[in-house]
Amino acid sequence: MLTENAPFFGFTEKIFQEVIMELSPSEAYFWDFVLNHQHQIMNLSITQLSATANVSTATIVRTVKKKGFSGYTDFRHSLFRDEGGAAQFGSLKNVDQQIQQVILQNEEEVTNTIKLMDINVIEDSIQLLKHAKTIYIFARGLSEMIASEMTLKFQLLGKNAQTQNDPNIIKTIANRVTADDVVIFITLNGGTPELVHAAQVLAKKDVSKITLTTNRQGAIIPFSDEIFLGYKSDLSYFQEFEVRSRLPLQVMARVLLDSYVVRTQN
Repeated sequence: MLTENAPFFGFTEKIFQEVIMELSPSEAYFWDFVLNHQHQIMNLSITQLSATANVSTATIVRTVKKKGFSGYTDFRHSLFRDEGGAAQFGSLKNVDQQIQQVILQNEEEVTNTIKLMDINVIEDSIQLLKHAKTIYIFARGLSEMIASEMTLKFQLLGKNAQTQNDPNIIKTIANRVTADDVVIFITLNGGTPELVHAAQVLAKKDVSKITLTTNRQGAIIPFSDEIFLGYKSDLSYFQEFEVRSRLPLQVMARVLLDSYVVRTQN
């Protein structure tokens, strides 16, 4: 319950009485509800708050925008900031069980991938990349997006880097790569035929190869020098298609890039 001079978002009750005149009756009612139920509404979605306060979602959005917020999400985040981070946004106790499963699946993949990471592999990979004349990144399918991001970031760091995703070009480039270069393979299951073939060719030429994968039994593993192994959940929400989460690959790519910056830019 708000006391006479208690602050809320930098307002005192006196200032609130002055500012509230800018609101319509329904908006003023809602804002008064907010001031008296701050902790209760922190974990409510906009539709839940609409039902609880008995106002429309449009009224909620108009009110918070008049109070200087960009929208309901921004307003809600400010509540948590005012709590000093004590309350956890996205408290799972108020989330539908199926959505809980989605959230926890992502948490599981990130947490277990980080646990699997080997500091020696990270450090060795950094040194290989640091001294590489050219960094080639080979990827296919949805992994291409991760490869493109890595390539751009290496280029921003002053490295000569390029991404290849066409099967025929990958095979051709593999024959041209020299021992002064480094090749990064991004492959979820480690069995993409053209990537495995390229790794075999490069292994015969003693070219350094870094592989990001989630399959320790992947066909590409025997031909890889440094292996980043991530954790992949067995659950897929796109069962009709061969579409799996690339979150573990994204985590490993980010760790590798950020670690590279830490070691080479200081």
